[in-house]
Amino acid sequence: MNNNSPSTSAATSSPSGAGGIRVFSPATVANLVCGFDVLGLCLHEPYDIMDVKLLDEPNIIVRSADGYPLPEDPAQNTAGAPLIEMLKEVDENIGFEVLIHKRIKPGSGVGSSAASAAGAVVAANHLLGNRFSKEQLIQFAMFGEKVASGVKHADNIAPCIYGGVTLIRSIFPLDIIPLTAPNLYVTVVHPQIEVRTADARAILKQKVLLKDAIKQWGNVGGLVAGFLKEDYDLIGRSLEDFIIEPVRSMLIPGFDELKKKCKAAGALGGGISGSGPSVFMLSKEEATAQQIAQIMAAIFTRIGIDFHTYVTRINGEGVKVQQ
Repeated sequence: MNNNSPSTSAATSSPSGAGGIRVFSPATVANLVCGFDVLGLCLHEPYDIMDVKLLDEPNIIVRSADGYPLPEDPAQNTAGAPLIEMLKEVDENIGFEVLIHKRIKPGSGVGSSAASAAGAVVAANHLLGNRFSKEQLIQFAMFGEKVASGVKHADNIAPCIYGGVTLIRSIFPLDIIPLTAPNLYVTVVHPQIEVRTADARAILKQKVLLKDAIKQWGNVGGLVAGFLKEDYDLIGRSLEDFIIEPVRSMLIPGFDELKKKCKAAGALGGGISGSGPSVFMLSKEEATAQQIAQIMAAIFTRIGIDFHTYVTRINGEGVKVQQ
């Protein structure tokens, strides 16, 4: 796959016409194994392409460029709900029309709903003269995540808007800390099975043992320190999950074998991307990342599950506005 960020020359010109703009809204990896709901990173690819047009009436229209069925009610749409919230803070009698070229499959575990929500608010904000801060945009965009999963969370939204790696210290009140993005390659495999975020949350335990919580806290601290210090060994040691992954991995055929073989081949580590079914691995070298992709492909080919793989890097920009 192409490892570069989306360029304006790679896509056709925006059809949105006067008052319109095109954005490229990237996939994200949430949780980063040990950081459930508090850590996320932005990828160069895959990404959605979104054309957003300013309307001279208070209306929200969301359409699919690919024939993917979307809810007619914008309040039930991951791109529409955030725009409704944004318009509550706008005095003008305006609205937005959104056309989505959906390249991040819903239910893939790489932030499909977040890409729609973040792309919509970043584009709308640009059309409004960038009057809202990134934190305000995240507040709006989380309404899209609530539509998708029933819960407001920002571990996909924040890296999609900020780029790089983000720590969500708190949701209420919102406190986002951008972290130094390490120079790493990311290999992602998306097996063609669907794991709905709401279902993946429903199977989680509501109580955890103190000894497991202590291990988890240590790993989250270690992973953040590893990113800031560019200590790749520490990053690898910290990519362990004692709470979420043991439960959710049961939804992904071949997961344990995949993780074991990828680490043996030189990956620093990795795990379930978001709620799954995608799995990601971090590597220091591109050659290792490509080898990891081959291992992932071999496992899912043997199991008999179709899949897509991506070898990409951490995207430090986030949603990209076409200039």
